[in-house]
Parts: sequence; structure tokens; C-alpha cells
Amino acid sequence: METPGHTPPSPASHPPPAHQATLLLVDDEGNILSAMKRLLRRDGYRILSAAGGEEALALLDREAVDVIVSDQRMPGMSGVEFLRRARLCHPHTVRIVLSGYTELQSVTSAINEGAVYKFLTKPWDDEQLRANIAEAFRHKALLDENRRLTDTLAQRNQELAEANLQLQRLLDDREHSITRHRNALAVLQELTELLPWPVVGVDEDELVVALNGRAAALFSTTAGPLGRPLAQALPEHAGLLASLQGDSQIQLNGRRFLAHVRRLAHQPPGRGRTVLLIPGDDPDDIHR
Repeated sequence: METPGHTPPSPASHPPPAHQATLLLVDDEGNILSAMKRLLRRDGYRILSAAGGEEALALLDREAVDVIVSDQRMPGMSGVEFLRRARLCHPHTVRIVLSGYTELQSVTSAINEGAVYKFLTKPWDDEQLRANIAEAFRHKALLDENRRLTDTLAQRNQELAEANLQLQRLLDDREHSITRHRNALAVLQELTELLPWPVVGVDEDELVVALNGRAAALFSTTAGPLGRPLAQALPEHAGLLASLQGDSQIQLNGRRFLAHVRRLAHQPPGRGRTVLLIPGDDPDDIHR
């Protein structure tokens, strides 16, 4: 009796059983089938049997079969015809035909077409028959492994192709973003050139990273200041510019300026600043 609130344990789950090597024997003579079963049972195969081609095809539709051994001379459908049809419906089976030498021509053509893996003769040698069937199972295992590796490789290639496509999209997006930023910087640079006042941009390492034409003329040096440390690019003015905070009245090259110092937008303190110098000593300076 179950206790209220108590959930009985679920039965332990077990992994599906491993596939057992399965052999299908096809012959219209019952004594032949019985003899082969007795001979091959010791090798550990799961053995299925059918008395003719139609019965064997129906069995193949229901069961997973690795190796087929079929008699050639059977009423209604020959062994070669049965194996040809089995190949079309179940191409991963390994197919063996038992035949007499008088039927060698029809069997040879079936071998050439790929419908038959091996041709064995009647009457057979027991050990030779066992060895050939064991070889057929090894061949089947090798084919299965090759297919598995091929499928795995195809899947990995597909995943790699998708990853490459995604990476290419990211690179394209990054390139578009860089292009947009580059265009925006070009517009901003053009805007600073249109301003009637000197503009200086300094990064967090005190490097001069932006300079419009009026600032370059104001801080004329033998070497351009852009990209150089402030102290080296503008030795006469570096200390003054570095100490600026907010709005300050300063004097440069004998002229007075109102210096507007602003931190870069959306950046924490210390990540750079811009300095806008508005002439303040002569009303006409604003138009120079």
C-alpha cells in the first residue's frame, strides 16, 4: 500500500541492448537450412531463415540483418534476383550466394553489379563456410564504421560551415560598424575644421589625438603634434593644457582665450578630454 505523499521509485532504466550480429539464411530445402543453422550457431550469430525470396524480402522489412546467405536455385525467384532486390531495399546488407558451378555466369554478373559480395559453391566445406561468413561480418562492421565516420565528418563539416558563416557575418557586421565609425569620425573631423576656433583632443595617456587646422596653426611646431605626447608636441603649452579644468581664461602666444575643457562623453574620468579655445582679446579673432 502506498503512503500518502510518497512517490514509488520508478523502475531502473536500462540502455538498449547492443545489436547482435544477425545472419539470414535463404534456401527452399529445409534440411539445408537446418544443417547450416547447426553449423553456424556456435559462432554466436542471431540466425533467421526463409524458404524463398519473397519470404526473405518480407523478413528483411521487419528485421535488421547484417549478412545474407542465399541459395541460387530456388522456385519462383532465383537467389541472384532475390539479392538484387535485397540490395535495392537494404543496401547495407552483405550478400552471399550459394551456387553450383553450372550457374557461375549469372552469379558472376551479379557480383560485377555489386548485388553479391561473395560466391560460395555447393557442397560447401564447413570450416570454409564459417570463415567466409565471419569475414562477411567483419566487412559489414568495417562498412558501418566507414559510414559512421563519413556521417560524423559531414556533420562536423556542416557545423564548421555554419560557424564560418556566423563568423563571416560577425566580421561583416564589425566591418560595417568600423566603416560607420570611420565615417562618423570623418564627419566630426570636418565639423571641427569648420569651427572658427582651435580644438585639441587629448586621450587618457596625454597623447594628442585630435587637432583642427586652427589649433595646428596656433601650436605651430617643426613636427606636427598629432599622435605625440602632449608634453613633447606642445612643450610651451603642455603644462597649461594638462592643468585645465572646466572653463578657464588662458593666454597663449600673446593672445587671450576662454578654454572650454570637457571630458569625452560617456567616458569615466581620466579617459581623455577636449579643449575648445575661444579667442577673447579681440572680437575680430573669432573670425580668423
